[in-house]
Amino acid sequence: MRDVIAFIEQHAGTPRRVSFELATAAKDLAAELGGKAHAVVVGKGASTLANTLKNYPIDVIHVAEDADADAYLVDPLVDYVESVAKATGPAVILVPYTMIGRDVGSRIAARLGGGLTADVTEVHVGGGRVVSVSPKLGGLTVTSCAFKNVDYGIVAVRPNTFAAREQSGAGEVVQLEKPATKSYPIKIEDDVVEAAGELGVEEASTVVSGGRGVGGPEPFTTILKDLADALGGAVGASRAAVDAGWVPHSHQVGQTGKTISPQLYIAVGISGAIQHKVGMRTAGTIVAINKDAGVPIGEFADLLVVGDLFQIVPELTKRVREAKAVPA
Repeated sequence: MRDVIAFIEQHAGTPRRVSFELATAAKDLAAELGGKAHAVVVGKGASTLANTLKNYPIDVIHVAEDADADAYLVDPLVDYVESVAKATGPAVILVPYTMIGRDVGSRIAARLGGGLTADVTEVHVGGGRVVSVSPKLGGLTVTSCAFKNVDYGIVAVRPNTFAAREQSGAGEVVQLEKPATKSYPIKIEDDVVEAAGELGVEEASTVVSGGRGVGGPEPFTTILKDLADALGGAVGASRAAVDAGWVPHSHQVGQTGKTISPQLYIAVGISGAIQHKVGMRTAGTIVAINKDAGVPIGEFADLLVVGDLFQIVPELTKRVREAKAVPA
């Protein structure tokens, strides 16, 4: 393996943030391998997005403005990634660890007879092989897996793992040809987007989550959202808050929700049970706000603030807004 291919997940020209992270990671890994970094972007808006990708360190951008990619489920995307992989030869293929990314990655692995590692938080070259690092068993252990005796290694990368770096690459744009005589079995009749316009917890670099301790649904749309907005982040929730019907499941962080790696995670009124811990333990900095000094989350949080969350959170929001208003 020498080259690295990044699958750019996007919808109608709007990319997932993780796509730019993969573009950067692809170049860094390709430099270690002595090859080139490729990106594959398919569907409506792909050409416009390709111009944006020129601001990132990608050597070759493969583009297909194909309506079938938006009209049919997953298979057209897999076809294009497969065609680039076969043209490139043995390569590492980076996909986001999202619903679409996991689906594309697993199908590519099956088609190419490649190896697959999932929920990866680090990828590098060691001992002449590509090594993927990922948490397992709910985050209780961390594994390092190297690809052996395969031409293609597919790596599903957890969002917010790598920093997206704007740095102009060669940016050669190659138009992909539509696969001949292809038919697809599953057509998309309609897209239903929940909480459109809100930043998802898996995309956000800062997440403010609430648990049973916030006492009801109102704080999620008031004090927690105010703090998240001030920090440019998203609102998350524990399973207890979701089960109580206070907030939709799309906000849930944890073993039965979403696994995230934000730079900053603020847990408000959350006890920190193992089911929640496994969903956010790889966050860069963990701050817990709770009235109980002995709460389990205090054992692994970087900072535990003990007191009344209804006083602490609004005051924190005020301080953040004041700090942002001060000229640098």
